[in-house]
Amino acid sequence: MKSKHIQYALAAIFLGLGGWCLIAPHSVERLVLRPEYQHLSATSALLLGCFGAQAVLGGLVIALSQFTPRTFLIFGLVGSLPFFAFNWYFVYVSQMFTQWMVLDFAGNIGILTCGLFGYWLSRREESQQPIT
Repeated sequence: MKSKHIQYALAAIFLGLGGWCLIAPHSVERLVLRPEYQHLSATSALLLGCFGAQAVLGGLVIALSQFTPRTFLIFGLVGSLPFFAFNWYFVYVSQMFTQWMVLDFAGNIGILTCGLFGYWLSRREESQQPIT
């Protein structure tokens, strides 16, 4: 396995979950928001769609960029922390989200794992390149 494969897996997380928000925002809203917080309006679809579009854009940038070990490490560790904080607050503190947010949490675990594994692989790949 190469670090580029990990990079594509990382991109797939953003493309998959973001694409779902973009294409079917009301299904996301129905599943992840408790009924008392659901609007199922054109405005809520717009906001979830915007969120999804940004995630898709992020996924494309991830897939098409040249990642270094540092990129993997910062993205995996520093980049995933706000996502974990977001999930924790809105699932357990404000209790706006349903337990279906475990899908997003799994995505966040994937981001962290891809970042750490990608860092390890890309460091190994760098050390195996011949010096010219």
